[in-house]
Amino acid sequence: MDKADITPELVTRLVARQFPHWADLVVSPVEHDGWDNTTFRLGTTMSVRLPSGDMYVSQIDKEHRWLPVLRKGLPLPIPEPLAKGVPDLGFPHPWSVYRWIEGETATDGNVDDLERFAGDLAAFLSALYRCDAAGGPGAGKHSHGRGGPVSSWDRQTRYALDHVAGGIDTVGATEVWEAAVGAGWEQAPVWVHGDVAGTNLLVRRGRLSAVIDFGCCATGDPACDTVIAWTFFSGESRAAFKSQLPVDEATWARGRGWALWKALLELLADLSDPGHAERAALRQGWRFGPRQIVDRLIAEHRGAL
Repeated sequence: MDKADITPELVTRLVARQFPHWADLVVSPVEHDGWDNTTFRLGTTMSVRLPSGDMYVSQIDKEHRWLPVLRKGLPLPIPEPLAKGVPDLGFPHPWSVYRWIEGETATDGNVDDLERFAGDLAAFLSALYRCDAAGGPGAGKHSHGRGGPVSSWDRQTRYALDHVAGGIDTVGATEVWEAAVGAGWEQAPVWVHGDVAGTNLLVRRGRLSAVIDFGCCATGDPACDTVIAWTFFSGESRAAFKSQLPVDEATWARGRGWALWKALLELLADLSDPGHAERAALRQGWRFGPRQIVDRLIAEHRGAL
């Protein structure tokens, strides 16, 4: 089923058939919808989340199994699964009902103090890394590789470097990538969120109030969670995030690789779809465009940032 076919009308019928005690609640679109999943509001206190394709289905059981465990050790609210639906009415996948979390996705306009926001996020991730990772799901397709080695994307990254050569400093970008691949992870696995971006961080009264969308969570290397240092933070806020997150320099090097890989993918797509990179940055809650991110990564790698 195409994402466009996942409509409020379909969800209303699914809820009525499978959870008749919620049948009278209004189903309405949310302002910022995801790509991996399609989300609707159910009444005023719940949301419905439906996977947009086969590759996202495995995330459902993972979230229902592990989010109730993780939330006990975290300082901020995270999604709380309430019910699990089954394929029906032409919708081919299981789906979920969650408790609604109030807040707006993080932007320049609603964060009062970026440095404090960075510290709050670092504190949340620090608590996540302290959660017991025993038995947790290792990196894989369910996490889109998050928590695994950044070198898994070596071929894709080098292909992108070859094809976007006219728009960036490819020598510097290659230096960043090779340093990332060469910085190994030899520590015990920790829980990682996997997609720490502005669109997955909620703000209330100017402060970080919740962290959502754990579809890419896994146990492994936390380097993937550092990407926001270059996509959202800068100056004092970036320094605060880096100083308060309990990871070593090798992890920051791998994190630069994750950020470079993602930025290059958006620039590569922009070649055939002009404007894609700018739209992708907006959709993911980045404060900087992909080219700016690449430049910042090179500058930091060379000690100039």
